Amino acid sequence: MILFIRSISFSLVALTTALAVSDEALERDFSPPPTEQQLPLKMHSKMSDRPIVRVGIESGDLRGQDNRVLQAAVDYVSGLGGGKVLIGPGEFLMRDSLHLRSHVTIQGTPGKTLLKKDDGVVALLAIDGDFGEQQFTVQEADGFDVGRGVAVWDGQAGGFHTTVARITGRNGNTFSIDKPLMADCMIHRKATAGTLFPVVSGYELEGAVIKDLVIDGNRQANARLNGCRGGGIFLYRAFGTRIEGCVVRNYNGDGISFQQSNDVVVNDCVSEGHADLGLHPGSGSQRPTVRACVARDNGTDGLFLCWRVRHGLFEDNVLEGNGRFGISIGHKDTDNLLQRNTVRHNGSNGVFFRNESLGMAAHRNRLRNNTIENNGKKPGTAGIRVRGTTKDLVFENNTIRDTRAETDRTQTTGVLLEQDVGDVTLADNQIEAQHPVDDRRDSQ
Repeated sequence: MILFIRSISFSLVALTTALAVSDEALERDFSPPPTEQQLPLKMHSKMSDRPIVRVGIESGDLRGQDNRVLQAAVDYVSGLGGGKVLIGPGEFLMRDSLHLRSHVTIQGTPGKTLLKKDDGVVALLAIDGDFGEQQFTVQEADGFDVGRGVAVWDGQAGGFHTTVARITGRNGNTFSIDKPLMADCMIHRKATAGTLFPVVSGYELEGAVIKDLVIDGNRQANARLNGCRGGGIFLYRAFGTRIEGCVVRNYNGDGISFQQSNDVVVNDCVSEGHADLGLHPGSGSQRPTVRACVARDNGTDGLFLCWRVRHGLFEDNVLEGNGRFGISIGHKDTDNLLQRNTVRHNGSNGVFFRNESLGMAAHRNRLRNNTIENNGKKPGTAGIRVRGTTKDLVFENNTIRDTRAETDRTQTTGVLLEQDVGDVTLADNQIEAQHPVDDRRDSQ
């Protein structure tokens, strides 16, 4: 009984103390300030502290050295509504994409966090893969493990019809996947599966951020994956994503590709040594910003504006040493501003406007204060070549030249305007070429 009375007395003391603190707290003003408002899609105001998870090989909240530990951190932070995943130095082996999530920032240690794609395997399908089916069967199953990323295609199922998914289960040589096949993949058209995927991938999301990562596509040990479904970094309907301070190299396909993704920002990145395109905004991606980036030594173009890229800003970039064009613009790519870029030492024209009809041409693009020099493998290359029924272009204050020894010059035309081109404004350009302006329009 005595012990019971003492416990009651201790409880009363604690309660009295708590009530005293509460009375003191009531004297403080916790009312919301006039600037506080709830977030547009939440029933709470913006918080100053958000989740942060640190990932490392030997230290951190989560530890490991492949894509699984990175994905675990991203998914955990995503489940809390967003925040940051900080990745320490070291090499992480990617057997599947690092899948981005909305409102999650993934930030590496600058120059020291390497995400490297593992060696790929490819095998012919043993039976047809049907549209909508969520499994495939291969003749040789070695290397097709549960959890790996995979692509499935045939001779006619390329581009967006290539399926990229994850293997979720196995039964002998048959594997289930987490997405349906995007096309019929027929064995008479050499239907194929391969452990191919983007190193970093974002689908159907908004507000993701990728910073300070080095991404290696391991090109020599992987088959090609097209830029409509893959790349070192690949986005599909990933609205408002930011890619900052990343080095993307050596992918058997494109470096950075984003499709159907509005308001993407790519800033201070390097995209180099890829089999295809360095930077590939496309498929209706509106209002992209590509700033202070380098695209060099890629197999085709440095910067390729695909279909319906409109109202974009491309500034202060270097496009050099690419196998075809420095910059390519075409199908419905209208109303873009390209300024203060350096376009040099590319295999063909520095800037190329593709051959499109009036309704689909790249109208109203403005090129200002760019340096376009030393392009082409053969004499007769133009610094800027305009094809199609393209109109209302503005080229002003650009420097177009070939600074090499006279016997080595191949960029011998400054601006080439082909037969069907409409109105073009040329103002205050400095053109040093054998043919400063080659105007072939009928009306001239």
